[in-house]
Amino acid sequence: MMAIVVRWAAGFAFAALAVGLLLADAAHAQSAAGTWHGTLAMRTGPLRLSVKLAPAAGGLEGAVLSPEQSAEYRPLDEVKQSGAHLSFSYPPTRGRFDGEWDAARGAWVGNWTTPVGDIPLVLEKGDIPKGPVVAGLDGDWEGALTLAQARLRLVLRVKTGPYGTVALLDSPDQLAMGMPLTSLTRDGDKVAFAYVQIHARFDGVLSSDGQSIVGEFLQGKPLPLTLTKRTTARVVRRPQTPAKPYPYREEEVAFDSAPGVRLAGTLTLPAGPGPFPAAVLITGSGAQDRDETILGHKPFLVLADDLTRRGVAVLRYDDRGFARSTGDFAKATTEDFAVDAAAAAAFLRGRSDIDPKRVGLIGHSEGGIVAPMVAAKEPKTAFVVLMAGVGAPAEAAMAAQRAALTPYFGGSPERARQNELLVEHVLAATKDAKDSTEAEARATVVLLREGGPLGIKSDNVQPMARQLASDWTRKLMAYDPAPTLRAVRAPILAVNGTKDLQVIADLNLAGIRAATKDNPDVSIVPLPGLNHMFQTAGTGAIGEYADIEETIAPIAPKTIGDWVVAHTRP
Repeated sequence: MMAIVVRWAAGFAFAALAVGLLLADAAHAQSAAGTWHGTLAMRTGPLRLSVKLAPAAGGLEGAVLSPEQSAEYRPLDEVKQSGAHLSFSYPPTRGRFDGEWDAARGAWVGNWTTPVGDIPLVLEKGDIPKGPVVAGLDGDWEGALTLAQARLRLVLRVKTGPYGTVALLDSPDQLAMGMPLTSLTRDGDKVAFAYVQIHARFDGVLSSDGQSIVGEFLQGKPLPLTLTKRTTARVVRRPQTPAKPYPYREEEVAFDSAPGVRLAGTLTLPAGPGPFPAAVLITGSGAQDRDETILGHKPFLVLADDLTRRGVAVLRYDDRGFARSTGDFAKATTEDFAVDAAAAAAFLRGRSDIDPKRVGLIGHSEGGIVAPMVAAKEPKTAFVVLMAGVGAPAEAAMAAQRAALTPYFGGSPERARQNELLVEHVLAATKDAKDSTEAEARATVVLLREGGPLGIKSDNVQPMARQLASDWTRKLMAYDPAPTLRAVRAPILAVNGTKDLQVIADLNLAGIRAATKDNPDVSIVPLPGLNHMFQTAGTGAIGEYADIEETIAPIAPKTIGDWVVAHTRP
């Protein structure tokens, strides 16, 4: 059901297989000032854009609106027109448009570049055409599909505005949020919607009081689904997020890594002159900001606050190609992230207010692979903390993850077995490919041949094959962390929640213990009842992450902080 392919934010996941022409004379190029509209064909569905550009001192300024994401125009940055070329950026998502004026089409034709790839975008003159209006359904509608081993929650969000009625679908238990529906219709009391990206459809009947819709959700087979209108606004509480003023100093910093990569971050420094011990925080999989923000939680902000209050300086930074950092995230591998983490540590060691002999690394999830990579090469590393770090060979760790997560995605044991075979066959086919292009072609063949029984439609094969064949995926899946862990001479603390379903505690802590048996200073600490985000969890399923108000259970920063302070005393 609802199969989504994701490179999880703040997670280490390989989860369910599833989510122009230039004018000859530039002087005659179209002026970019005015209102333009276009559509981004995102994997989750189409996003309409309205772009307003106006003359400003030194050039142009602009703003963008997407009805599917926000009802307000948000400012653009770096708006530039040079003859027949137009470019601008949108910093919050690290998006950038580069296009050329096509006189025949009367449009700017180019690409919207994101941290995970390029998407074609054509901007035509005028505002977004108004879409259909569906009356009487505005609001949030909640329901759940009852599957063989789990309940899969769905939320239908409907809002009517100047651009028509916008309908979005959330699947909280799969962290799939804001999927624009292909269609939403109402004929009297009959309500229907479709989401073609996952070949799903719902048909139902609106109750006489307008508070519920009873019907069937069809994706392969029909399942009963009742959607009930939410009567009160959902309030998201994150009580652990620290509020200013802080009892310590905070400094915005930037430093260079690989060519073309300049990383932006925040350095928090205890009160006093120093020099201080320091830690570099290394994020998990997916394009992450410096706070490792996910679903309103900011675990790295909470952890940095706790450590800095205890006398440890902390550097956290935006991943390359994301937020305020430059570079190309889409082409980066785990080894590239290790280069970035090493640059962060070197930056700290070069500061007069930091003790260069007491700089260590704290990595979460994939960051728990990155940290040992850096420490194994840099003997100056003072300590290493692995938060849900991987100790088993990545392919085995991911197989265990899939087995643990499949029931919460609604899969049966037989479905899990079929899924595992397909993954094995794709990995085997792509393992010795000379590059990602050849690997993608091989993965496509396997997915087309074997994906049918798992409900993988032909139009979903290409994006799935591209992700499975990426350099990041192939290198990660071939990685065995044991040799690197054996080479680390710094003290190591490995912590893992016992309810972590993404990096299974028993398997991976055992692997870390075995690989580091010759290191005299290693602490292995399972934390009972905590999930992959180190929250106090019910089941550990990823759908709980947003529902839990706690960002990180107090035992986690206490365990980490006590150990770091003990290992960084002068």
